[in-house]
Amino acid sequence: MNLVLAFASLILLIHQTHSNTCIAYASYSGNETDRAALLAFKNKVFENIQGSMSSWNESVSHCNWLGVSCSHRHARRVTALDLPNQKLVGTIPPDIGNLTFLRSIDLTANQLRGHIPEEFGRLFRLNTLILTQNQLGGEIPRNLSSCVGMRYLYMNINRLSGRIPDELRYSVERELTDFTVSKNDLIGGIPIWLGNGSSLIQLGVGDNHLRGRIPVELGSISKLEFLQLGSNNLTGHIPSSIHNLTTLVYLDLVGSNLHGEIPPEIASYFPRLRGLYLTENRFSGQVPHSLPNATGLEVLCLSFNSFTGNVPVNLGNLRNLKMISFSQNQLQAGPDGLSFLTAFTNCTKLKVLDFGHNKFTGEIPAFIANLTDTLQRFYLGSNQITGNFPSEIEKLNGLQVLTLYNNSISGEIPHGIGKLKNLTVLYLWGNKISGTIPSSLGNISHLLELELQYNQLEGEIPPSLGWCRQLLVLMLSDNNLNGTIPKEVVGLSSLSVYFVVARNFLTGPLPLEVGNMSQIVYVDLSDNMLTGEIPSTLSQCIMLQYLDMSGNIFEGSIPPSLRTMTGLQYVDLSRNRLSGQIPIYFENFIVLEGLNLSFNNLEGEVPQEGLFKDTKRIWITGNKDLCGGIKELGLPACKVRNTKKQRKLPKLKLSIAVIVSFFIVLACLIVVVYWRRKSMTRPSTALPTKERFQKVSYAKLRQATDEFSPSHLIGQGSHGSVYRGMLDGNRLVAVKVLNLRQKGAFKSFLAECESLRNIRHRNLVNIITVCSSIDFTGAEFKALVYDLMQNGSLEQWLHPSENQLDMPKLNLRQRLGIAIDVASAIEYLHHHCHTNIVHGDLKPSNVLLDHDMVARVCDFGLARFLHGKPNLDASQCQASSSGLKGTIGYVAPEYGLGGTSSLQGDVYSFGILLLEMFTGIKPTNVMFEDGWTLHEFVKTAQSKSLLKILDPSLLSMEYPVGIRNDQINDANTVRFEENVVVMMRIGVLCSMILPNERMDMTNALSKLVAVKEKFLKHGM
Repeated sequence: MNLVLAFASLILLIHQTHSNTCIAYASYSGNETDRAALLAFKNKVFENIQGSMSSWNESVSHCNWLGVSCSHRHARRVTALDLPNQKLVGTIPPDIGNLTFLRSIDLTANQLRGHIPEEFGRLFRLNTLILTQNQLGGEIPRNLSSCVGMRYLYMNINRLSGRIPDELRYSVERELTDFTVSKNDLIGGIPIWLGNGSSLIQLGVGDNHLRGRIPVELGSISKLEFLQLGSNNLTGHIPSSIHNLTTLVYLDLVGSNLHGEIPPEIASYFPRLRGLYLTENRFSGQVPHSLPNATGLEVLCLSFNSFTGNVPVNLGNLRNLKMISFSQNQLQAGPDGLSFLTAFTNCTKLKVLDFGHNKFTGEIPAFIANLTDTLQRFYLGSNQITGNFPSEIEKLNGLQVLTLYNNSISGEIPHGIGKLKNLTVLYLWGNKISGTIPSSLGNISHLLELELQYNQLEGEIPPSLGWCRQLLVLMLSDNNLNGTIPKEVVGLSSLSVYFVVARNFLTGPLPLEVGNMSQIVYVDLSDNMLTGEIPSTLSQCIMLQYLDMSGNIFEGSIPPSLRTMTGLQYVDLSRNRLSGQIPIYFENFIVLEGLNLSFNNLEGEVPQEGLFKDTKRIWITGNKDLCGGIKELGLPACKVRNTKKQRKLPKLKLSIAVIVSFFIVLACLIVVVYWRRKSMTRPSTALPTKERFQKVSYAKLRQATDEFSPSHLIGQGSHGSVYRGMLDGNRLVAVKVLNLRQKGAFKSFLAECESLRNIRHRNLVNIITVCSSIDFTGAEFKALVYDLMQNGSLEQWLHPSENQLDMPKLNLRQRLGIAIDVASAIEYLHHHCHTNIVHGDLKPSNVLLDHDMVARVCDFGLARFLHGKPNLDASQCQASSSGLKGTIGYVAPEYGLGGTSSLQGDVYSFGILLLEMFTGIKPTNVMFEDGWTLHEFVKTAQSKSLLKILDPSLLSMEYPVGIRNDQINDANTVRFEENVVVMMRIGVLCSMILPNERMDMTNALSKLVAVKEKFLKHGM
């Protein structure tokens, strides 16, 4: 018996020991499996910027790694992987399927590519999978249906293709709460099995290529709160079964090609409805009069349809309404005209009120003064409204946008309109408004766009408009205005899109201050009575594309200074009294599509090159003394005078020229010999700078920088360091101290001095002075002193360091402005300097931003001067020095093969910089290997959607999470995408591999300006 008990005890002990060993081994195995899976993830996914995965190392437990959470019950088993907005780049490895305890994955807003691994199907405990806003492609894995506990599935804003897998119906039928795959490239119809998901709360399949009808089975999703089917190619009506979705909060069917009438009882179907988006369909019939019963509605968008009839008068019941848009329909006013607007006085949260582009008649009632102070945008343009301009509008203190254009409104603009301090856009064009332009408009300091054209305004243009320091657009054409153009107005530096005063009765000269509009794109002064000469300062408008000065009394010759305006696309100087010859420099205006010089007093020979070869691009009729030109113009040949005196004159000129040339060459030789001898004796002081740079002592710079304290160090490069300082007690400066022990530093110093001594441009860094001296130890000291750019470099804004992560992000408008600034600077160096200059090292760290966020290009240490024949394309000229250097990622490919410095090399660098600005990805990112470059990355994305590779921070600013559309309408989304496509395409064309395939800098600049024009025209 004892033997039996002893044997049993032994067996039990062995069993327990084995069990404990198995448990320990299983635990150990599970821990190591999870850790190995995470390390595999790290090896496949690289951080683009922020270094967030630096904590993922062997010295700490993987449960303490950033973004990793572990179970409390099962030691060291990973339950959550949350790494949103970390700018991760790479692919998701299949090893992720080994994290079998995972309940949540969130990889939102990164730059992950490749396919979604099939191994996700092993994660049977997975509750949440969020892969939104990446670059993932391929099909949705079918075995995701194995994730039986899935409740939240977000895969929107990627590149997924194929159909929505039928296998997902099992997940939908069980636990799935949120299912969103919007903004991909999915095809086919909307699966009817989605209606089996009784637990679904959010369903989003919009912005794909889905087609067919809305399945009636969707009405079975009894708990659905968010339904987004917009931007597809659906057909038919809204199925009646959808009315069963009584819990619906947001319904988005924007741009789905649906038609028919909206059921009159729609509000009673959705008592919890807060957002109804039916924009851009083909709905017809009347606006449902039951809508006011949906008292929780915050956004009501029915624009771009074919609704008829009247607007429900009791919309004021929608007390929570923030936005209502009924524009672009065929709605009419009832017997009481626009009295239905009275109802909106009860909507105290209203921000957007849009009834533009309909058939409303009657007068704007005075009670609009009772509308809420929160109202920001008021649209009634393109209707049939009559009556006087309502003075009560001045009481809407919060108003930012007011559009009453293209109506029949009469009367005067009230002086009190100047009380609208927040107004940014005022469109009153196309009415019958009379009287004078109120001087009080000058009090609206935030005004961006003022359009009063096609009215009956009279009197003078008020000089007070010059107080609107942010004004971008001023259009006053087709009125009865008289007097002169105020210099305060034409001198507004902010005017950068339109300045149009055509077809008035303006007199006097065009003020010299017109040159202050350096960024203006479109100027129309035609059909007035302006006199005097064309001011030479007009040449300072370097961004000008369209210039119309026809139908005035301008006289004198066409100024030689206009030769710098090579970005002009259309010029009309006809019907004036201009004299002299047609300037030959017009031959070099390669983007000029039309030049009208007809009906003037021009004389002499007509040029024959450039646009003068094409009779469809030039108009010169009405100038009696012109001759020559191409045969198609039909002009008489220019006379050849053969008098004896004139035959002797060329010989005399030739003799004088030979003698003068001899003395010039002799003088040059003497100077060269002198400087050679001086440079041999004292090479360190031979600086190619003019005396206009007042030199500053070493001691003064030492004091200005607190003895070159490390706390004042703001940058460090290969040839020296840059310090912040205060010069003369009140001027902030940046002091670049050369490290003369570094090879090439002195040469860099000479190159920068030589480059900056004669060039001036608002987008080039301004050099104050230089220092060539001896420091306190007796060593040679050289430094350059610049104005300090208070907003640092573009590099810091695009890729902030760990201690700069709280910096605000650059929005689309800022990035576009910076791109234009940089392009302007490079275009100036390439085409408008006495000798063409190649910058040689264009990159974000060499683009500085001043206090107004205006970009300035700096660091000319690698600049090269191009020398060649004047009639050659500058791009064909050879560089003046060899040994080219630059920065990896930004240097043109041909430089690596021994190519010489060229203008196309700068264009390549600019193209890469442009792509980096809008993708947020450095060209040296680890994802670029084996010939895969940033250029190829963007070029490949062009065939699909460039928005998917846009910098996530930029995209999140344009489309905040949780807001479908808080703008005017979805047309803004389309315009945003179009502008991004154009800007990316410019970057791709500038960074082509072959130099002769790259876009010219002038062309790139003009296209960027065109994007800006569209951008601002639509108020984006």
